[in-house]
Amino acid sequence: MPNGLPEATLGRTGIEVTRLGFGGMALRDENSKWPIEDDHAEAVLNTVLDSGINYIDTADCYGRSEPFIGRFLSHRRDEYTLATKCGCIPKGREWTRENLFVGLERSLKRLQTDYIDVMQLHGATPEHVEEGRLTDALEEMRSQGKVRWIGSSTSSPNLEEFTDQGDFDVFQISYSGLSRSHEDGITSAAQAGMGTVIRGGVHQGEPGQSSRGLADAWAVWDEAKLDELTDGGETKTAFMLRLTLSHPDIHTIIVGSQNLDHLRQNAAAAQRGPLSAEIHNEAKRRLTAVA
Repeated sequence: MPNGLPEATLGRTGIEVTRLGFGGMALRDENSKWPIEDDHAEAVLNTVLDSGINYIDTADCYGRSEPFIGRFLSHRRDEYTLATKCGCIPKGREWTRENLFVGLERSLKRLQTDYIDVMQLHGATPEHVEEGRLTDALEEMRSQGKVRWIGSSTSSPNLEEFTDQGDFDVFQISYSGLSRSHEDGITSAAQAGMGTVIRGGVHQGEPGQSSRGLADAWAVWDEAKLDELTDGGETKTAFMLRLTLSHPDIHTIIVGSQNLDHLRQNAAAAQRGPLSAEIHNEAKRRLTAVA
């Protein structure tokens, strides 16, 4: 439990990951809505590791995210599990063996590493996987020693079909206490031995001037009167992170931010661990009532 952050075993991979991870999508390029300068990206990434977080997720279509990680963290490569995604082309996806390997080599170069811990298909359907023989391509990457574990960033109904097929080691799934549509799918995947990585666990933080928070999503918070369940000075984001972590079959939640204070606050919230059973059950009851 580095720096007090709780850990979980990422399914059958056997990797011990902190239950709070970092989403590299926060480090896009200078032309995005949320630009970031080089020196600040360096500070963000080192704060991530210094806070005890040991799982970093990115993708080959996340602008400067991979180059930033390679440039600023390659010298600390043994401190974190590195996940990325393949299948991207400009303005879309291309589900062929050739494109997957192009993406792999591009990612290895950008990330300044010899191997990817978790290589994920970036939104492929079961039809894409079958038609492109994508699992075979991922297994070939593994046999070459360039990838350790394979996975898919996915959603229902593909999640359930992929779980039944049993080919992937890890799934990345959208879920939060405010958006619980994949709640049972996460449990089924974990019980089948897959690692579960959660995106969207705090809906980008509560809305505000220094957050990308999604106001419509957070309206559910007000409707369910969840403020009544927080203790003292706990922020909405901290409570939501702990509520999401209370799902027993979630292994890690990737939360991205460019704000150093938010990174530290997220780590502090994760260190506190899940909500008590009483508060968790009451929060779920209220959210179910307003669904």
